[in-house]
Amino acid sequence: MKIFSGSSNLPLAGKVAKNLGLKLAKIELSQFANGEIRVWVREKVARQKVFILQSLSNPSEKNLIELCLIADAVKRLGAKEITACVPWLAYTKQDKVFRPGEPLSAKVIAKIIQSIPIDSLITFDLHNMAMIGFFDIPVIHLSGLTILEKQLKKEITKHSVVVSIGAGGTKLSAGLAKSLNLPIAYLDSRRDLKTGKVTIQGISQKITAKDILIIDDNIFTGSTLIQASIFLKKEKAKSITVAATHHLFIPGTSEKLEKSNIDKLFITDTIKKPRGLKLKKTKIISITPLITQEIVNV
Repeated sequence: MKIFSGSSNLPLAGKVAKNLGLKLAKIELSQFANGEIRVWVREKVARQKVFILQSLSNPSEKNLIELCLIADAVKRLGAKEITACVPWLAYTKQDKVFRPGEPLSAKVIAKIIQSIPIDSLITFDLHNMAMIGFFDIPVIHLSGLTILEKQLKKEITKHSVVVSIGAGGTKLSAGLAKSLNLPIAYLDSRRDLKTGKVTIQGISQKITAKDILIIDDNIFTGSTLIQASIFLKKEKAKSITVAATHHLFIPGTSEKLEKSNIDKLFITDTIKKPRGLKLKKTKIISITPLITQEIVNV
């Protein structure tokens, strides 16, 4: 078995390899003078299982090309079976055509990925499970929320309430409330489709002196979370704890979340934390055990 890593999330790939008692396979990733990606696999992989770990985080296009080229290189070297582990799969929110003239971007990305010589795909917390139907190869869908839920159990008090902050997260929030045996409240939030601005209209029940738990699959700009935290604190919430699988680390977002009314933020390492970024409220929990177990099972 050989585990290769693209350049997007070397720390996570290193943890996975170490967990399996292996070292990351040797590979050189560079760029030609004209900006094109260059890949050189420096391992013998003939008749072996190969795992390639690469998140499609920013720059997603570069990371996608790296994944494609690594897969092609190991296939040409005779790899018996290739599994791509893509913890964050880009373009998943573009899973619908909202206006005539727009592409179905998520399906385009799915076609690109399965055009390369991989036998299966491992990924985490797709924004829409329907995207699995865009693939003709096996897709193993894992959830970082299983690890985050264990963390949230440690945060429970006798005043805890799960709050769903938007229609997209209703199912996740309801599942968390049921699993933790907690009451749930729903925010009435509206998003302007042109500006993207979120406004909070109200909440389904009083949350005075309550310890709020919020769960979501991803954090992009953090605007919805920040607006929700402002509203919840105005409604006299005692504390606000948030958990999300994917934090895209869009520039400026972490700084805003650190200054917000959110008291604790738990995320996973599907996307590498930018170098030099200091976090006080945010704790990163690794998905390494989930990937390791799945690799053993494949």
